[in-house]
Amino acid sequence: MTAWTLAPTASDWADAAALLLSARRVLLLAHVAPDADAVGSALALGLGLKGHGIEVVVSFGDEPFVLPANLTFLPGQELLLPAAKVTGEFDVAVTLDVSAIARLGNLVESAQSAAKLLVVDHHRTYTGFGDVHLVDTTAPATAVLVIRLLDECGLVLTPAIATCLYAGLLTDTGSFRYANVDADTHVIAARLHSVGIDHVHVGRSLYEDQPFAAMRLQGEAMSRTLVDFAAVSGRGMAWTIVTKSERLASGQSIDVLERVIDGLRTSVEVEVVVVFKEDDTGQWRVSTRSKGQVDVGSVCQALGGGGHLYAGGFESHDSPEVILATLRDVLAAQP
Repeated sequence: MTAWTLAPTASDWADAAALLLSARRVLLLAHVAPDADAVGSALALGLGLKGHGIEVVVSFGDEPFVLPANLTFLPGQELLLPAAKVTGEFDVAVTLDVSAIARLGNLVESAQSAAKLLVVDHHRTYTGFGDVHLVDTTAPATAVLVIRLLDECGLVLTPAIATCLYAGLLTDTGSFRYANVDADTHVIAARLHSVGIDHVHVGRSLYEDQPFAAMRLQGEAMSRTLVDFAAVSGRGMAWTIVTKSERLASGQSIDVLERVIDGLRTSVEVEVVVVFKEDDTGQWRVSTRSKGQVDVGSVCQALGGGGHLYAGGFESHDSPEVILATLRDVLAAQP
């Protein structure tokens, strides 16, 4: 894999701002199975542009079109439209937190049909699919790049916009615990606080509020975790599998399973953890995490997905057994 290394220049930022401010209609797209950084960034930019009088549509390419339960507190959801209703011509399409165009799901054609395609992202696995690139792999979250873009556009941070951005910053830094955090990250967080966000509500919504049924499902998934200490060249791997039937029997959506991998990654015995989640269509969504010795973002990119050094994901229609065998081989080839 060739990592993206071209940081945006001052001219790139100015050109992107001019492109957006001259547009009449803008399409903002998060990746499939959107997280807080993707959809929070999209909604924040959408609210800013709407306040400037620009027509905005925000979407992500999932079917069914359902926002993850822990993101339903985000402001700006009146801008959201399912892919089937994303119609007409757009002067600019903007992808947010999307490293590969396939991650747009059923909105790939919509993105490509816009007059200009602007990419705002921070993944090293970005494939260069856009016309204009605001891709900074040193940024801890796409939300940080959106703040810069809003500033370049001369758009004011409102409490609603800041709430969306803080959600993205909080999650992509692991509540400011990950190695991508530096002093500037905290300065940005302080700026968002100063706008007037309710950080307690954001934190509870993202990490705490959930039904007992979801916690039971998460506990069951973790309880049957398998471990292979010889995998990943002796660094160890743990994995668990949750089928669609198991999930639906508990009445839970697939997004509640994100907390499973957050729990598994705290294990001190293995380098890599993996969660296989079957979605409502029968496709498997595979999430991976590492302690930093293995670049799981590159591994997932090789399997059709993408991500960061510590976190990555991909989708597959193969069985978990086949996926696991392939994943083992790719991991074993890592330095």
